[in-house]
Amino acid sequence: MIGRVAILGAFLATLAGPALATREYILPTRFDVVDVAADGVLNVRARPDARAEIIGTLAPDEENVEVVAHDASGRWGLVNVGERSGWVAMRYLDYRVDVWEPGALPDGLQCLGTEPFWSMRPEADRLVLATPETEETGTIIAILDTGIFRDPRRVVLAKGEDWRLTASLTAARCSDGMSDRAYGLEAMLVREDEAGASLLAGCCTIGR
Repeated sequence: MIGRVAILGAFLATLAGPALATREYILPTRFDVVDVAADGVLNVRARPDARAEIIGTLAPDEENVEVVAHDASGRWGLVNVGERSGWVAMRYLDYRVDVWEPGALPDGLQCLGTEPFWSMRPEADRLVLATPETEETGTIIAILDTGIFRDPRRVVLAKGEDWRLTASLTAARCSDGMSDRAYGLEAMLVREDEAGASLLAGCCTIGR
């Protein structure tokens, strides 16, 4: 297992470009709302434009807001409100430094997929993999990262009683194919058991 972890870690390190190392943060990550009046709200708009339709709001003290993408200017961030996604002005958001810790997954991480339906969530040192018919819980063996500051890319290795799982999380725009929500993480899961190996694809969120 140690050899496998080392190989995967080396492979992920080769994917890292120099631009990533110089960024303060890499999306998706979480932010807190700042500089909004106590009796005001931060508007979420249909487009990255101060004149666009308001489709939702964030409280002036809202915390742990997941931003999944920037617009071309970098002045607007894409967030989810309910089952929709919209844009907020980044000048009212302050990024959190406690989200992507080395060798760890953020609290509240959830991954899901369709065709077939599945979901995955970590619970402390355990990993829960569920479908409409079954729910399996395994032990997390390792959480690998690239070693790049606040890079969200991860590989998670887990093992159940008669199965094992390798889950790869990559920062990329992703759609669940069912809602208008936007996701900033793409997931690829390989589940292996006595019957062979199967591949699951989907999206992940770190929104709370």
